[in-house]
Amino acid sequence: MSKSLFRNELSKLRPYVPGKPIEEVQKEYGIDEVVKLASNENQLGPSPKAMEAVKKQVENINVYPDPASMELRTKLAEKYGLEYDNIVVGNGGEQILQIISQTFIDAGDEVVSADTTFTILGIWAEHLGGKLVTVPIDGYKQDFKGMIEKISKNTKLIYVCNPNNPLGNIMTKDEVEYLVENVPDDIVIVFDEAYYDFAKVNPDYPESVDILKQRPNTIILRTFSKVTGIAGVRVGFALTSKEIATEMGKVKGTFNVNRLAQAAALGALEDEEHIKNTVEMNYKSLGMMEECFESLGLEYIKSNANFVFVNTGKNSNMVSEELLKRGIVVKAGSIWGWDTWLRVSTGTVKQTEKFTNALKEILK
Repeated sequence: MSKSLFRNELSKLRPYVPGKPIEEVQKEYGIDEVVKLASNENQLGPSPKAMEAVKKQVENINVYPDPASMELRTKLAEKYGLEYDNIVVGNGGEQILQIISQTFIDAGDEVVSADTTFTILGIWAEHLGGKLVTVPIDGYKQDFKGMIEKISKNTKLIYVCNPNNPLGNIMTKDEVEYLVENVPDDIVIVFDEAYYDFAKVNPDYPESVDILKQRPNTIILRTFSKVTGIAGVRVGFALTSKEIATEMGKVKGTFNVNRLAQAAALGALEDEEHIKNTVEMNYKSLGMMEECFESLGLEYIKSNANFVFVNTGKNSNMVSEELLKRGIVVKAGSIWGWDTWLRVSTGTVKQTEKFTNALKEILK
């Protein structure tokens, strides 16, 4: 097939690499029990209130969903002290990033971000003929000074994943304030806060909604996938100015969030107990893993997300493969160019113990 059929940008794009599905690991290694700690999913399971809401809607799936997701947007607006037309709802956080790119990026426009971070916005920008401008990580933190220095007349977006994925650490209130004060008002700052509910327990974590209320060219991305455990139905949302939300709404698609997903999100919003239990489980798992790493003398980055980044001192593909043989799926840092590091999602006590015991066996 002639390559001339396809967009020129496709030849340069690197596809995003998701975690290995459980079914694939079971088949490949002949293992019945697999613990998947690779995709930052909620191992406590889905919100019970979300499940109940979905069950009630199943008999209505012959009817198209509300194209405006009005009830969900209204509830989110109430939660964050905004108006419903400050909210854009999408088919997961990934679609929100796609919509942002389609709303802002023309050929030659630039997106500035860290060189180790969640890559979807950059992938979409390049797909549209834009340019991703990256700044190296500095001491495991996003280098805001370096990002500001990279701003040019072509810069449209600055992307900040906070907590950063895959590193797991946060940019603090003071660091974010410095960025906001030094970025021109006509450049949009995108705060990807997919792990917001885990991070906000840290008193140094910034409240970006306050920034939005003072700086209209701000977009905050959050998701139901992580803390409420409904990743499988895909619901993410953006908080932004009414002007930006209106333009994003033009490209989001008519029925982009299905009926069951809207119901699940509405149920999950009410499930404060499940969110509380998830956050508690998360930090218990992180504590167990940190204790294991310290006992092995391993370097790791302090996390406020539902995963941790650890330096095993050995080839990450090899360690990941050995863990797979033991029925544990993690993400090798080699895909980000961190060849001895692993990103490990949190889990239940039993799952975490299985991982730490296996890691000790492999490294010793």
